[in-house]
Amino acid sequence: MEKTDLSAFDNSWYYPGSPLLRLFWYFVNIIFFQNPFFPFIKPKVLLLKMFGAKLGKGVVIKPAVNIKYPWKLIVGNHVWIGEGVWIDNLDRVIIGDNCCISQGALILSGNHHYKKKTFDLIIKPIVLEDGVWIGAKSIVTQGVKCGSHSLLVVGSVASSNMDPYTIYRGNPAEAVKERVIRD
Repeated sequence: MEKTDLSAFDNSWYYPGSPLLRLFWYFVNIIFFQNPFFPFIKPKVLLLKMFGAKLGKGVVIKPAVNIKYPWKLIVGNHVWIGEGVWIDNLDRVIIGDNCCISQGALILSGNHHYKKKTFDLIIKPIVLEDGVWIGAKSIVTQGVKCGSHSLLVVGSVASSNMDPYTIYRGNPAEAVKERVIRD
């Protein structure tokens, strides 16, 4: 039986951006985004745009948010990103209009291939279509598409696509009922 050999790990094929850009972003991210004492939204939006993120209007970014690579982030209009959210976007993350990512949620576009002894890096984009709500402390994994107005309830893990207007719960998340939105 083979064993994992992390000394053989090689992700030299993966190029997330220039080292200088990543270094500058590292410090900006710590000072302005991960910092729980910096509540100001407009400077965060401006900084994300300066680093290549595409953001719509009315985006709300709460304190203590961690964003890996803003140049791989597309956010629609009127999106709420709650305290302690981690967008670990090794690949593109696309967030549609009117989405809510609640406190402590993790958007995880990368992982490792557990069947390979070299523990190869796997990256796949994540798409949250319009009106998606990711509940507090929930996780969305690489390659997942959350259909329009789907809902992932608190503490759940979405490791496969979510159908539109459907509520998901559990680990792994399973459809539990239709999401009905009223006036």
